[in-house]
Order: sequence, then structure tokens, then C-alpha cells
Amino acid sequence: KMTQQMRDLQLAQARKPPGPSSPNAAKRLYRNLSGKFRVNYTSFDEGSLAGRGEKEKLRKSYLFQSNAALFEAVELQDLDRVQELLKQYSPEELDLNTPNSEGLLPLDIAIMTNNAPIARALLQAGAKESPHFVSLESRSLHLSTLVREAEQRVNELTAQVVNEAPNADCSEKEKQLKAWEWRYRLYKRMKAGFEHARVPDAPTNVHLSVASSSSVQVTFWEPLSVNSAVVTKYKVEWSSSPTFAPPLGEAVIDKLKNLHFTIRGLVSGTAYYVQVSAYNMKGWGPPQASVPPFAIPSNWREYDGRAPRRRGQAEALDHLLGQVKTVHQHCVCHEPCKNQPQSRKHSVSKSLKHLFHPGSKFLKTLKRGLYLTAIFYKDDNILVTHEDQIPVVEIDDTYSCLLMQDFLWFTKVSCMWDEILWLRQCVTVSQSSCSCILQTRFKMLLAISQMQGLLGIQDLGQVFFEPVKDKQGNILIITLKEVKTNQTFESVRWVPICKLQTSRKSVSSPEEPTALDTLLISIQDKLAYHQRSSHALSPGLYLGYLKLCSAVDQIRVLVPERLPNILCHVKIRSNPNISREEWEWLQKMASMEEPIPGGPEAETSQNHLFQELQVAIKELMTLVNIPLQEAKDFRLYSQEVLDFGGQVSFLLLLPPSDDVCTAPGQNNPYTPRSGFLTLPLQIFELGEER
Repeated sequence: KMTQQMRDLQLAQARKPPGPSSPNAAKRLYRNLSGKFRVNYTSFDEGSLAGRGEKEKLRKSYLFQSNAALFEAVELQDLDRVQELLKQYSPEELDLNTPNSEGLLPLDIAIMTNNAPIARALLQAGAKESPHFVSLESRSLHLSTLVREAEQRVNELTAQVVNEAPNADCSEKEKQLKAWEWRYRLYKRMKAGFEHARVPDAPTNVHLSVASSSSVQVTFWEPLSVNSAVVTKYKVEWSSSPTFAPPLGEAVIDKLKNLHFTIRGLVSGTAYYVQVSAYNMKGWGPPQASVPPFAIPSNWREYDGRAPRRRGQAEALDHLLGQVKTVHQHCVCHEPCKNQPQSRKHSVSKSLKHLFHPGSKFLKTLKRGLYLTAIFYKDDNILVTHEDQIPVVEIDDTYSCLLMQDFLWFTKVSCMWDEILWLRQCVTVSQSSCSCILQTRFKMLLAISQMQGLLGIQDLGQVFFEPVKDKQGNILIITLKEVKTNQTFESVRWVPICKLQTSRKSVSSPEEPTALDTLLISIQDKLAYHQRSSHALSPGLYLGYLKLCSAVDQIRVLVPERLPNILCHVKIRSNPNISREEWEWLQKMASMEEPIPGGPEAETSQNHLFQELQVAIKELMTLVNIPLQEAKDFRLYSQEVLDFGGQVSFLLLLPPSDDVCTAPGQNNPYTPRSGFLTLPLQIFELGEER
């Protein structure tokens, strides 16, 4: 039935005389499209199509209708429909940049009727202006021709309607007359819009910053006034002369979603001047010089020639580990394992069957001791054993050593899940010493191997930052890993977390829950922590707050719950680079006994950084619940900028030296509000590395 409707429509259109449709016809066209034709052509019954040729013909006709609907929606200034079509179809399917029979593109109609919202929507989708309008004269001539031809057609149809007796043909001509009258008014409005428009004003807030030792970045906003014509592109020019004679280069920006541009390949230490101008259908507007007027490509390390702290460290550690392995390769402890393969690679789908094997050694209940549990989750489901239990193996049933030191050692081992067999063999050598610490750590390695073998997975994930304990003397070390694959595993049981929480029969009282009950109650919080700890910051320069607190056996660091792998922070700006001039100014500020009121000179990069820091410090003090007047005793860490991969950098704000680390029993009068954690320093360092 649908196929027949499409064919009847095509036949009806073929019988219609050439010419534009009326406004009512336009509305019917793109509104009926949603009800009658907005179906994927591949959803038609294959048996109802004569073959691939007819199917492709139908597809092309369908896309042609969507293109016509877009033109009609733009002409009728229907923003909602334009946005709907742009979302539903790709630019290629819409033929977004293919002119119609009048030589116009959808963007041409939008900008010449001064419909800024539709023009912006089209520009963000990749729309272009018609290439036929190479000059102002050609655009004016084309519009005059359209107006004249439409007026002539209206006069002809008017004469025919007046002179003919009322009949069916006369009624059809009256419809055509109304359509051409509407078209005539549209072209006149477009012509008037073009004639009244002027070139746009200069862009606003043109800001120049140093992006690296060989690049600068310019950001800007739209002009305050576009003078009755939408801006369709911008031009960035740069030169080593303030008069821009000669210019060194220029770039045209026609993707207007983000108004910024990075000029690369510059010479370090050379001053570059930048200006930006806007373009509409009347031409280029006046340029606007940047603030500051010039920038010198540089980096803070050039101030004292300091090399990156971590340069080559990862490679050096890998080399050192390789040397240690080589020394231990012929050790006697490796003799029993020579005939064993280096690594047993189990397919996940096969190895996870161990979860449901009757002979698996997962524990159902806990006795007094130290245990390892591995939590694997996917969406809202969690992996359980054949008895609907979270996988748990025993580490030591007689554990009596110092937990925190062993736990921190375990977190370091989690960075080497693939090397557990080798570590076990190395620890075996020293086992004869009967050291409590070595015995416990050897048992930890055995438990890890057992968990890996039962699951058939080497990577057990990330260690949760603190063990779960109960009053019965049980301690659970927890690892967390998200399974993102869409593969369906044979005989594997994924259980919804909520179902596992409600179906488990607790063997403890609410006043004294076991470690397993505590884990199930708080499992959502632990999964949220795991997901948040893998999030990354967007590129930029940040101000971080370093606050420590010490206990008997550890030092902890204050972090936000929403991003526990990073210090408490606020964003200073999107550009992560600190230039040499900015760093030199920060060094002078750090060496002064009393701050200079008013800050550096205006229209300099140092002044802009000064203003950004003022805003960031106020925001950070509010975030960590510290009165602003206390900030006068805080200090900026001036030894270095903390660099994370070149895209994220940090300046550190430090409390007074006596307050950097809160001692045990010492009251902190400015306790942060909810939304913060204190992590063991070693856990935080591992999380930051990940």
C-alpha cells in the first residue's frame, strides 16, 4: 500500500505543470513527509519491489522529497522543521550544498531573508553559500532577474485568469497565480534584505594567548552587530609587524561551532600580531586587533631551561624490570615452571564457565581472615558464581600483620596483573625466612593466581581505595572492572545488581553486618567511584588545592568525589600552556614579601592570567569551604607547572606551611562540605597514573 502511494504521488507530480508550489502546498509537502514518507526505504517489504533498480529509484525519489522539504521549510522560516530535517538526514542525503533550479542554496535563502537562527543551524550542519555569487554585482543581478521573472509570470497568469471563463483549467491557473504571487513576494524580500545589509562589525573579545613554543591561539566572539546579514565565515591574519605589512599568513574559518584558531609553525621568541575580521553576503568587515596586541610563542620551561620531570622515566623503569627478569631467568625457583607456558590465554567465554563449575573454589561464607573479591560489572549487571555469589577467594585465614602496608603493596601489584606468576616464583626464594610480611604477600599472590585461574582473566581491574572490614575479623580487598564488550558468553550468569541485593539472605544482624553484606549494601557507591576515577579532565589550565591529613600508618589527600583521581580543582582557562613571560611574572610574585596592588600592566598576557587567577582562587575557596580572607596566607607552588600529557596542566594552591598536612587529633576549622574523599596518598598516585 505504501509503495502504491509513493508511485501515485510521483505520477501526480509528473502531471502537474512546472512551477513553484504554493505556501499551503509547501506545508503539506514537508508535514505529510513525516506521516506518509518518513520511513526508511529499506523497511518496505522486499517482495513488493520489482528489484534493486526500482528500490534505488524509490530511494532517490524519497531523498529528493526531503531536499525539497528542506527548501520549503527554509522559505517558510520554519526553524523546528529545519532542525528536524538536519537531525534526521545527513548533508549528503539532503543535497545541502546543491543549488536548486533558481541557482539558490538553503543558506542563501536564510541569509537573504535575514533569518539568523536558521542560518546558524545550516552553517553548523556544513551548509555553504552558492558559488554562483562571486561578487556583489552578480548576486544583485541574480536577485533582480528572479524578481523580474516572477513579476512577469504573475502578470501573465493574472491576464489568463481575468480573460477566461470559470472552469477547471481556470481554477488550476488561480492556484498557480497564488503560488507565483507568494514566490514574487519572497524574491522581493530577499532582494530588499540584500540591498539593506551592510558588512558586519568587527568580532568582539578577540583574545590572543601562547599555546606552545611554536604556536599561538586566538579566540573571539561574534560581532555585536551583523548589520542585517548573518556572518558566514571569519578570517584570521597574523604578522610580525603591528601594521600587518607584510602579512605572514591568514586562515578562513567557515566552521562556526567553535570560534577559535591555533596558528602553528611559528618561531619561538618572535612577537606575532593577530587580527580577526567577519564576513557576510556584503563582504568582509573591519578587522579587530587582539588583546594583548601580540604574543611570543614560548613555554614556562624556557625560563630556566628545565627538562620535563618524567622524560624517559617509564622507559627506564621498563628497562630496569627487564634487567631484573633477566637476572632471575635462570634462578632455581623457575626450574619447576620451565615446561609451563609463559601465559595461559583463556577465551573469556570459555574460561568464565569456571564460575559455574561445581568444583570451583569460590567461597560462599567468610570466616575470620583476609579475602580477595573481584567485581566484574556491565551496565547494571554484575557477574556472579553458580551459587549467585560475588567471586571471593581466601588470602589468609590467620592474618595478623599490619594491614595498610600489605594493602598498599597489593595496589602496586595490581599494576602488574600479567606478571603474577613471575612474582610468585621470585617471592618463593625468600619464603624460608618465615617473615610474616613475606608470607602474607606470597599468599596474596597465590590468591590472585587462583582468582585469575578460576575466572580465566588476568586483568582483575582496579583496587578499591580501602578494604571492607567487619567486627568478626573479616577483611575484603576489592577489585573492580567494567566489562564493555557486547559479546554474549555461553552459560555465563549476569545478575542485575538490584536483584542480587534483594535476593541475598543475610546471615548477620543489621547492627553488625558481615563484610560481604556491607559490600552488597554499598556496591553502587563503589561502582560509581570506579567509573568516576577513570574520567579525564578536558584540556586546559587548572588551579589545584593540595590538602593532606596524616594518620598513624598513612597520609591521605583530599579529592572530589566526582573525580577522585585528581586534586580538588577549578578550571582557570582552556589553554593549558604557561608562557615564559607568565611564569617569569609568577616567579616575581612568589619572591615578594608583600603583593603589589593592582596587578601587572593592562593588555598583557600577565594581566590576563592575573585576572583569571583571581576568579579561580575565589571559586576554589568557595568549593573547599574556606573563607576568602584566609586566602591571603595561601601560596602558589612556584617550583613547576604540573603537566599531564601536554593537554592538562595544574598550578597548585598551598595552605600555609603549618596547615598543608593536618596531624592526628588536630581539628580542621574549615571542613569541606559533602562531595569530597580522603584517599591514601599511594592510592591517589596510582589513580593519577592510570
